[in-house]
Amino acid sequence: MKRVAILGPSTFSEEATRHFLGEDFTYVSYKLISEVFNATSSGETDLGVIPIENTLEGSVHLHVDWLVHEVDLPIRAEWVFPIDMNLIGYPAPEGRTDDSNPFGYIRKVLSHHVVPAQCSRFMKQYLSGAEFEQVSSTAEGVRIVSSLQDPSVAAIGTAIASTNYGVPMLQKEIQDHKDNMTRFLLVGKEASELKSSEDMKTTILVTLPEDYPGALHQVLSAFAWRRINLSKIESKPTKKKLGTYYFYIDIAGSLDSVLLPSAIQEIEAIGCQVRILGCYPSYPYTN
Repeated sequence: MKRVAILGPSTFSEEATRHFLGEDFTYVSYKLISEVFNATSSGETDLGVIPIENTLEGSVHLHVDWLVHEVDLPIRAEWVFPIDMNLIGYPAPEGRTDDSNPFGYIRKVLSHHVVPAQCSRFMKQYLSGAEFEQVSSTAEGVRIVSSLQDPSVAAIGTAIASTNYGVPMLQKEIQDHKDNMTRFLLVGKEASELKSSEDMKTTILVTLPEDYPGALHQVLSAFAWRRINLSKIESKPTKKKLGTYYFYIDIAGSLDSVLLPSAIQEIEAIGCQVRILGCYPSYPYTN
């Protein structure tokens, strides 16, 4: 049975991965995303799961940097999963209830660093007097709250963490937008058998030979005239020289097609360096 590294336990990564892969894998939990990458890169696990993009926040830049600069792990699949943020903690002590703000007694909120941007409206309305403390994952925040059993300390996390750590859910779905989704990548040195998908993606890095007028236009034109859809393009510093960038590009299509390989050959012909991060199936969310 293949081993899959996840950020966890009781995190959104675990919920999303179990929904997608099911129970035919052995899940190994790590507290830090760096440990997920390193475990998969070293062969301690066969595959790793990386949250890479969110509806509200966009790309998770730290995770992209790890994928590009720190490890050589091909992308094997991607899927999206709905993210419901929940306020988890203990009820107000007797005599400390406030009809105008039922959560005014909370003085500290623990969660992952991406959470405040996704729950800004709720936090502004009900938790403006609380200090936010960053922890390694949403589940870790719930675990700490469970150990403290202090009503003034709450967490924002998953329903599964609330259940697993025995901490009451004070308010469900506190994220700003109900259609909040996160895109996850499955990475690993070896491919794994997965269910079929009609949608394929290819992710590449393109580094221009030099900064000159029209350089990016030439790259994009190679895809445009072939009517190849670029679902995402981001510029990122190469970390080698100030003012030099590479372009992280998600392409709707497979390297098995006729047009995509020829587009890549064309941009290589004008002096660009191209690194292929993966050609993989893409799965929409199905309940």
